[in-house]
Amino acid sequence: TLALGVGATAAYWAPFPMEQKFILSNVIAWAIGMITLTSVSLGTFQTAAVLLAGLFLYDIFWVFGTDVMMTVATKVEAPVKLLYTAPPPPEGMAPRSYPFSVLGLGDVVIPGLFVAFMGKVDNVLKPEKFGYFNVAVGAYAFGLAACFIVNDITHAGQPALLYLDPACIGSALACGAANGQLKEVWNFQENPEEEEVAAE
Repeated sequence: TLALGVGATAAYWAPFPMEQKFILSNVIAWAIGMITLTSVSLGTFQTAAVLLAGLFLYDIFWVFGTDVMMTVATKVEAPVKLLYTAPPPPEGMAPRSYPFSVLGLGDVVIPGLFVAFMGKVDNVLKPEKFGYFNVAVGAYAFGLAACFIVNDITHAGQPALLYLDPACIGSALACGAANGQLKEVWNFQENPEEEEVAAE
């Protein structure tokens, strides 16, 4: 495993254009994301809601309010984003200055932590109608699709969390209401008994 990691790192930093190694970059970024998902816990639903709401505003400001995010996405080459070969520009439009469509790793990890958290909600609350994890996965897919569609229509960078965060939080609350467990979802804590012991 160590040899594989060292080899992948060496290959990534080799002096070749990103067009020749973007798949390797995606593999490294995906590995970083998966490690994060298994290492970080949101703790409570309210913590998750506050975190996603804060990052929702953060993402909107830095994408629409400044050129920082676009500069980082297109000028900084590091395995902190997923790269997809961009479709050719419509006829009559100038060629793309950057040959990839970009999905920041944070747009995978942050909502991914919430989706994983909803799996824990499923295990504890055991809903009879709609599973929280399945609904969260569907909401993430819907939000991401909406982001890509708007990006394709406007030909302008989009803050993915603008679409992902409301989809994830909104669907969880709607699912809780449909299951008659809205209060339980809002007040959910992963390990409340451990917190009580620690407080004692």
